[in-house]
Amino acid sequence: MEEDASLFPKKELLDNVPLVEDERDELEDREFEAEFLPGEAGNSADSGCLCPEKQHNADADISKKKTAIPDGLQARHLRKTLSHLEKLREEKELFIQKTRGELRACRQRMDLITKQQASVSAEVAAEKEANNTAAVGRLQAVSRRLCTELNNERDLQSKIRALLQKSESSMWHIAIQERPLKDGPKSAQEEEVAGRKRLQEQAAKEEAALEKAERNRLLRARKSIYLQREHGLRHQKLVEDAQKNHKIAVRFLKASLRRIREQERKEERKSRAHMKRRMDAVLALKNSITANRETLRKFQAWGQAKAELAEQKAQAEKEMILAQGGDAFKHLFHQRRCQELDAQKRTFEEEQKLRKQEIVSRILKEAAEEENRKKKQSSPAKATDRLTLRDKTWRCVTDVCEGRDTAVLSRHLLDSDGAAHPKAPQLLEAISSESVQGDPGNTSWEDDTLAEPEVPGLWKEDYKPYQVPKEEVARKTVGGTKMDKDILARTTEQVRCRVTHKRVVSRCEFKGRPFNSKPKLIHFKDFDIGKVYKKKITLINATYTINYCKLVGVEDHLQDFIHIEFDPPGPMSAGMSCEVLVTFKPMINKDLEGNISFMAQTGGFSVPLKCSPKKCALSLDKELIDFGSYVVGETTSRTITLTNIGGLGTKFKFLPASESYEMDISQSVMKISSVFTDEDKSLYDRIITSISEQQIKGNESSPTDMPSQKESGKRDSKEQEEGRPTESEGVTVTTVVTIPPNEEQTEISLGEVTEGEIGPFSSIKVPVIFTPIIPGEVQTKFKVVFKNQQCPTLYFRVVGVAIDVPVWVPKPNVDLKMCMYDRLYQDSVLVHTRSKVALRLKFEVCKELREHMELLPETGYIQAQSSYAVQLKFLPRHSLPEDAGKYFDKESRVLEAPMTIRVADQIKPVGFTVHAVVTTSDLELSPSAVDFGYCTIYEAIRTQVSLYNHSLLPQGFGFVGLPKFVDIQPNDGFGTILPLEMLHLDVIFQPTKAKEYNFELVCKSEINRCFQLACRAVGVHPPLELSHYQVKFAATSLYDMSVATLYVINSHVSMNSLTHSVPRIGSEDASPVGPTSFEFLPPPDSPITISPSVGTVLPGKRCLIQVVFRPVLPSKLIHQEASQALTKPVELRKDTATQRKDLRRQSSTPRLQNQDRLHRTSTTPIAELCEQDFKFSPHNTLYLELWCPAVAPSIVVTSNRGKTISNFGDIAVGHHGIKKVSIQNISAEDLAVEFSMLNPNGPFVLLNAISKLLAGETHVLTLSFSPHESILAQETLDIITKRGTLSLTLLGTGVASMITCSIEGNTLDMGYVIARESVSSSFKLQNCSTLPIKFSLRLDSLSRSKSEDQQRLPQFLASRAQRTEVVGTQNNSGQSVFSVIPVKGIMDPGKAQDFTVTFSPDHESLYFSDRLQIVLFEKKLSHQILLKGAAREHMMFVEGGDPLDVPVESLTVIPTYDPERREEAEELKPILVTLDYIQLDTDTPAPPATRELQVGCIRTTQLSPKKTVEFSLDSSTALQHKGFTIEPSRGSVERGQTKTISISWMPPADFDPDHPLMVSALLQLKGDVKETYKVLFVAQVVTGP
Repeated sequence: MEEDASLFPKKELLDNVPLVEDERDELEDREFEAEFLPGEAGNSADSGCLCPEKQHNADADISKKKTAIPDGLQARHLRKTLSHLEKLREEKELFIQKTRGELRACRQRMDLITKQQASVSAEVAAEKEANNTAAVGRLQAVSRRLCTELNNERDLQSKIRALLQKSESSMWHIAIQERPLKDGPKSAQEEEVAGRKRLQEQAAKEEAALEKAERNRLLRARKSIYLQREHGLRHQKLVEDAQKNHKIAVRFLKASLRRIREQERKEERKSRAHMKRRMDAVLALKNSITANRETLRKFQAWGQAKAELAEQKAQAEKEMILAQGGDAFKHLFHQRRCQELDAQKRTFEEEQKLRKQEIVSRILKEAAEEENRKKKQSSPAKATDRLTLRDKTWRCVTDVCEGRDTAVLSRHLLDSDGAAHPKAPQLLEAISSESVQGDPGNTSWEDDTLAEPEVPGLWKEDYKPYQVPKEEVARKTVGGTKMDKDILARTTEQVRCRVTHKRVVSRCEFKGRPFNSKPKLIHFKDFDIGKVYKKKITLINATYTINYCKLVGVEDHLQDFIHIEFDPPGPMSAGMSCEVLVTFKPMINKDLEGNISFMAQTGGFSVPLKCSPKKCALSLDKELIDFGSYVVGETTSRTITLTNIGGLGTKFKFLPASESYEMDISQSVMKISSVFTDEDKSLYDRIITSISEQQIKGNESSPTDMPSQKESGKRDSKEQEEGRPTESEGVTVTTVVTIPPNEEQTEISLGEVTEGEIGPFSSIKVPVIFTPIIPGEVQTKFKVVFKNQQCPTLYFRVVGVAIDVPVWVPKPNVDLKMCMYDRLYQDSVLVHTRSKVALRLKFEVCKELREHMELLPETGYIQAQSSYAVQLKFLPRHSLPEDAGKYFDKESRVLEAPMTIRVADQIKPVGFTVHAVVTTSDLELSPSAVDFGYCTIYEAIRTQVSLYNHSLLPQGFGFVGLPKFVDIQPNDGFGTILPLEMLHLDVIFQPTKAKEYNFELVCKSEINRCFQLACRAVGVHPPLELSHYQVKFAATSLYDMSVATLYVINSHVSMNSLTHSVPRIGSEDASPVGPTSFEFLPPPDSPITISPSVGTVLPGKRCLIQVVFRPVLPSKLIHQEASQALTKPVELRKDTATQRKDLRRQSSTPRLQNQDRLHRTSTTPIAELCEQDFKFSPHNTLYLELWCPAVAPSIVVTSNRGKTISNFGDIAVGHHGIKKVSIQNISAEDLAVEFSMLNPNGPFVLLNAISKLLAGETHVLTLSFSPHESILAQETLDIITKRGTLSLTLLGTGVASMITCSIEGNTLDMGYVIARESVSSSFKLQNCSTLPIKFSLRLDSLSRSKSEDQQRLPQFLASRAQRTEVVGTQNNSGQSVFSVIPVKGIMDPGKAQDFTVTFSPDHESLYFSDRLQIVLFEKKLSHQILLKGAAREHMMFVEGGDPLDVPVESLTVIPTYDPERREEAEELKPILVTLDYIQLDTDTPAPPATRELQVGCIRTTQLSPKKTVEFSLDSSTALQHKGFTIEPSRGSVERGQTKTISISWMPPADFDPDHPLMVSALLQLKGDVKETYKVLFVAQVVTGP
């Protein structure tokens, strides 16, 4: 039981899903229970385990066999049965234990599923609150799956319980059967025990094998379930991403549609407002026309009443004349002629006034233009802002239509016209369509009028008579006019002369003109200066009796040009006549007017005379052209004739009339003056003035007062048809409506001849063309201007009515929206008719689009006043842009196709336009081919493919028929692409085996178009594999460490490709079986450490790999935050730092997000490792995915800028350095702190450890570094808390005090010195370390241990080998013989220090010595220098030879010779020279044995007669015979120098090797004294080393 449970720990059971179906099948199959039993026991085991009834039958059979078998066989059979039962019992116990373990595992899985159900229910509730239907559906599916699994587990639990009960009952039966059999012999029991042991061992082995197989199967099941779960999570994430993208796309699409609809609504509102303004203008014009008609009717009635009154008056006067007996006809005729003459005179005066006003207005206009020109030159920017007269008029009309104050309109009109006509008469300004709407009650003739208003109360009765202003009354001169003076003079003369007589015939006195002239007016037309013109007139006696005629003469201003030839005929009877010849000789080109005066018996009379130069007399044959009614689309023309009856030609030009309201004043005044009397004329002037004042003041104006040009024309045409004149007794009102610039009517236009030159007495015809476009009435006013300034501008109006065609299309624009190529689109076009008869229609498509568009049927009949539907079919081909030509815009892809409906007996066809935006349905995959390259079977390669929609419509797409090894994301390759959008798709390729892949991916659009993407790849099966390809580290704080382990496995052990897949690259040969090397290549600058990074794995083996994750702050992030901190104001830095600390204390928010790191593993054969070049195949590369989340640490280092590395630097060996590190708890809770153990024998020591660190508290750690040797030390101090570990890296370098001495051999020989003199020598110490070194120098002779050494046995009594004393002879005075300066100091790194050693002996000795010790930092002994020196009393010395005495002075001097020869002995100083001739080979001569003696002369400061030392060696010849050679034997030595005497020896021929050769010689030295040395030469032959 315990062993089985240990195979599947509780944690694994809780973390994994329940057993799969394979496990349940295996538990239900019980065949394996009796697999290892004997044949006889197998049946009983089966029967005992599975069926209790069979078990009872088996027991009965066994009891029968017992009685039948004999006793011997019975005992054997009993033992066998007993062993069999024991075996069965053991197997049953094992099976029961296993079953109970499975039951316990089942219960644990049920508990796990129950917990998962609870968590899923909580998540479902949360997602329902968030209205996430997709997540709710997914969680409900998971809940259903868990319920199913729970039910299955319950069923399995019931089955296992039943099986366990059966097994326990079987165990009880076996125990019952085993109990009576236990009394058998012990031998049987021993045999049974042995057999049982064997069976148990075998069963244990089988059980272990089964458990291993079961464990492998469970691991495979868990792995598959884990992969399924990961796939489900990944699929869920992709679905959520796709939904988010879809929502974003829908939002953008809705925004675009909303924007488009808003634009359409704005355009519709704008068009409606525009139509409303036009309709308001039409209504206002209609109302104005109605008011004008009322005024015209009023004028007509008034005129008729006046005519009747005049006729009645004339009739009464006629009756009165007849009653008096006079000639009524003549009287009336004479009266009418007088009235005509008066009217002509007034007309002439009015014309003169108008001309004067016109001249003044022109002068003012020119002055204003000149002033404007100057303003434009001075300020050109302001000139551009000035509105034209057309724009001002249209603005005024718009203001009136919109209901603005008419006073503003009047003021605007006055201001706009005032600049050009500042003093124009008010009659010209006031005559307009509104001028006739004034208050008719202001006239003085309202009581006499017969007109009545159509609407009662329309005319006001509370009027006041109009008073003519005094300034308008023509003031007469004091003396009267010239004519009055002449008449007064003639009358006075006649009275004085009494010439005139009354003529009374039949009691009727003649009153009137006595003579009538024929012609009445003498008119010389078109005269030329210098020519003579003559005319005859006939004077007829008009009186009743005989009369006389006498010529009086002409007026004064005509006497120079007019000559009269008249012969008085005498008395003339009534009706008789006489002739008068008038001669005119013009001298000036000027109009002349006057009278020729005659005198008759009844009084004087005169004949008017007029002389006119050549002038232009221009006129139009008609002032109104009425085209009548025409159908829209037709064209007609009329002609208007311009006639010149004058003798002078001029240039002319036909132009549209100005936009302001005008009235033909001259014609109106002439016609009015020809009918009205003076009183009526003044009344009319008052009416017009009143109306104009009302227009200026705006008291009665309204938006409905604007006249309509079309309505006016319509009304005029109707009145003409009804027989009512539009001009009442000569009164004409010309109404012109202002046309806005953007709506200029083109229905009425002039022909080609609009300007030219007209000659005298000629005429020109100009065509006027009417082309109706829009149904309704059209009215246009034109003017004719002339180059001659004296010619007035002529105006004429053109009126026409456009009638709509009987057939029309309610939707003239058929919008098919977006269309794709090669797709059929249909629509129905509805045609209406207003005709009362049936019409034949023919539908035509323009020839460019007949291959793409069709109207069905082509011909049809539409019934009277009904509608007809025609089918429109549009199938755009790809050749549409070339075929359509001008109807298709290639840039915007807009098609505007005109369609034509031809109606029988109708000239103009009915047209409508088909609009469509034709777009393609192409989807473009970029690139067109994808090469994944090499990919191992353990990884997947992702590449990005762009899908571009060339269409202007969104299209659905999907990749169908994908292979199992290919996946496309997002949304599994399905989605909707917006117009002209580019989507980036990820194509994921994961090979299943090693081979070459060539396949195509098919992308289908929603209209079933296919787009292919060619792909190729090479699958690679690498020779190595990883146990895990993904490692997810736990959240690791900064500067902490997380470790994960994995294996590199070499599973390639066989080349048999039939049994399993072998490693290979694509279709290449399989990799050989053998050791395979690998190398990990982590990314640079990554916080990842892999060890070992290089290794070799044998076939069938695996290598343990350790991956370490140490997160650190990226330097880029640090620089970014530093730059942000620098840019902030200085005064906010402290507050920001405080806020950061508070945030750190409150929560430990992760500062680093999850970072994905991909680390590459490469494999290469092991044979290549020996070549030092690690070569590998890049195709066998494995990838390890690492998930490395980093979080903020709970404890941070606040000192040293947060660095966790404490570098002590260089510390001298034996010294210590101190570092202080500040740590702070930035978490929100108190933390228990533990420290890792430092090396007890190491140089680092933590001096102040703590056990607890409060929240926000800062603690300063004190660390010590004490190196004991020259090493580079590094240790890690881990600060461990429950929330993480902070690692401090301690670095330090132990630097040894390294100095070099310039003395070689550590011995300083001061040489020979004269006693009581001194000599100095110097040496250097070089500091080769990186630290300053403190040094001190010590002499052994001055050390504290010298007194202890003196207590020992003298050194000269000891043997040479035992002598260790280095302090030799010293001065007798007690002072040290050697001295050194400086004694102590500090040497800087790399610097050298000079030292001076002074040798000062006070007596003669050859064994002065001492030892100089160099101590560093007062502890370390660096160098020991042996100081030597010798002192002589005299200036010469000899050295060399073998020593004959001890180096230490004894207490007493032992003489060498006898006392008798003491003096001689003192003079002779022995020198022993030993020469060893080495002869190893007797056949080969050896080199001679050599020695040297040094003879020197000491440099001294004492005065001495000799500067040199001479030496000589005697007995040189005898020495030569003995084989000695001495060079030189004589010589001299300068002061301070030495000379070498070389001694060599070759054995002579008679030399006996057994007896050494001993020879002596004397060496004499001569200096300040003479000294003799006895040199003893001892020579011997040595044959061995």
